[in-house]
Amino acid sequence: MCLQTNITLLCDARSVEFRQLELFLAVIDCASVTKAAEKLCVSPGAISMQLRSLAGELHTDLFVRSGKHIVPTPAALRLAEHARVVVRQMRDIEYEFDASPAADSRLFHLATGATTLIHHVGRPLQLLRQRYPDTPIHITVSATEEMVAGLLDRRFDLALITLPFPTEKLIVRPLFEEELLIVQHAEKPSRAWKVGAIRPEQLNDAPFLLYPKRSNMRSIIDGFLAEIGARPRVIMEADDTAAIRRMVESGFGYSILPEYALRDQPGNFRVFRIPGRKISRIQALAMVATEHPRALTLAIAKFLEAQMKLR
Repeated sequence: MCLQTNITLLCDARSVEFRQLELFLAVIDCASVTKAAEKLCVSPGAISMQLRSLAGELHTDLFVRSGKHIVPTPAALRLAEHARVVVRQMRDIEYEFDASPAADSRLFHLATGATTLIHHVGRPLQLLRQRYPDTPIHITVSATEEMVAGLLDRRFDLALITLPFPTEKLIVRPLFEEELLIVQHAEKPSRAWKVGAIRPEQLNDAPFLLYPKRSNMRSIIDGFLAEIGARPRVIMEADDTAAIRRMVESGFGYSILPEYALRDQPGNFRVFRIPGRKISRIQALAMVATEHPRALTLAIAKFLEAQMKLR
């Protein structure tokens, strides 16, 4: 039975309701109003009233009495064929948009930055897979500005973004703050984590490897350098934090990188901060502000927030 036939059926009987079709099919299947009422936990009188209303809307008799039993008319049998398709399609729609997170098996799209994925999201994602084993979860690694664009055009359900960043039309839940440190080449790997001090003037005309101008991280770093009055010389730009770190270790110049891309990973570099001046970013969960949020998005956001704030 094609969808057009079903649409025609409902257009010809504009007051026919989905609930009426459910009750009608229950009576057809049970061959009894009383048994159908017991099955659906409603009164026989309520079903009889709905059947009379349905027959009136369709301008046809649906059942005739034969002794103590009711018998469907040929019109009722034809209606039953249409109604079963309509009810099945409505059940599919209800399942597709089920408000229960546990029943939501549609693709869930999460976006995150590379450093956050590597150093913060691994264990929470593992627990998330255990919690929602039937939900396909797709991960996209991207920059904050691209993640926000993806949220607004509904390509992503949830994103782990870097603040500060314009968050109009978004719901944002801050998770944790991460310091950004000045990093410089060292001849030998340091044996212990130690943050030294450096003066702003030491950065003037120093070669720097930074994120691209279009990135949110670059905006944060440029704002900080302007505040301290430093005027470095940018010799290279790259999106990849690991690539920038490797170039610094090779002696190409300074950079400013997230703490967790440096801590507990021995390398040929030293880290510094400007005394009394801290530069940091805030990692936050973001989703689109809408009157009809996906229940699974809210549930996963709450789950990740609890897991990542414990770290």
